[in-house]
Amino acid sequence: MKLGSELRPRRRVTSVLIVDDHPLYCDALASAISVVFPDCAVEQTASLKDALIRLETGFLPDLVMFDLKLPDVSGISGFITMRDTLQDVPILVISALSSSELVRTLMEEGAAGFLPKETSAQELRRVIARVGAGGTYLPKAYAERIAREPGEGRATPVHPTLAALTPQQQKIMKLICAGKANKQIAYELSLAEATVKAHITGLLNRLGVKNRTQAAVLIKEAVTGGADDPETRAFLSG
Repeated sequence: MKLGSELRPRRRVTSVLIVDDHPLYCDALASAISVVFPDCAVEQTASLKDALIRLETGFLPDLVMFDLKLPDVSGISGFITMRDTLQDVPILVISALSSSELVRTLMEEGAAGFLPKETSAQELRRVIARVGAGGTYLPKAYAERIAREPGEGRATPVHPTLAALTPQQQKIMKLICAGKANKQIAYELSLAEATVKAHITGLLNRLGVKNRTQAAVLIKEAVTGGADDPETRAFLSG
């Protein structure tokens, strides 16, 4: 298939926000975008703070290209913040950080795709077109690796309230129910404390509650009816 035919998006993308603190790579991304979406407005920012300021001034992108390793964020907390700020805008994560668990978590948390930074220019343009057209993307090697290495504790929840949470949020909610503080949760799950806080903000929004205590009460009340189920007992037992 000719490259040109692969680059025809099914919907119009008129603005893209690049969040990456490497100027040369930002320029490479902007160049790829200009090939896929001619006359597209491209804004470049080097930190999450600058990106949020740009959004506050009225710039509303149709697509975000986001690097995880920024000077003012830790883990995936920056991605979570951007996702919650631009709820319906696809976010393509492009990063040199590429563990299976990281990629799995990003996709579970709503990323439109993940792309390693060593990706070729031609592949980059193809992926931009795909994600810009409303699709998702995960390199075949990563998809196969994740399929071979299922995450721990990924059993399907026994109650709809638990099903509303992502697997990572379920792990955190389980530790909240066990009375763990954010710092302890971060240690046990090998996450940055800022990432844990971002996950908690997300799960509170999903559950429609204001704080950790309300979330714990809601979860415990929700699963009480299924307390004889082994998975429910395991969840509540911590």
